[in-house]
Amino acid sequence: MATADTFQLQIVSADRSLVDVPVREVQIPGADGYFGVLPGHTPLLSTLGTGELWYRIGSETTYLAVAFGFAEVQPDRVTVLAQIAERPEEIDTARAEAAKKRAEERLSKTAVDIDFERARVALLKSLIRLQVASRARVRS
Repeated sequence: MATADTFQLQIVSADRSLVDVPVREVQIPGADGYFGVLPGHTPLLSTLGTGELWYRIGSETTYLAVAFGFAEVQPDRVTVLAQIAERPEEIDTARAEAAKKRAEERLSKTAVDIDFERARVALLKSLIRLQVASRARVRS
């Protein structure tokens, strides 16, 4: 339950609900850049970019990798609907490293039939996954 110094954060991906807790602060990767939310924030609707979302409960900070979707901010709640949302411990780092390598190889080619935007997004998603996964290793 949210209090005067917290708000309710809900994070839902295409296949599950990941988070539904009162938090003190959240930082969200919007399509136009990262933005932070504190209790009482002005209402806002934003598209999500690909990036690292973090939220704070007390002094503990939790990180997630998110990509694509929407964030709705209200003074007493934030709802994030993401196509992709993963906790650090759920990320397969070997798979993310392989995806990074494939994307880098595609981007290094000058062929006309390469979908550069798709390769750029794949590279970005793999880098974010690796960054978030490294947070789990630091905590352990």
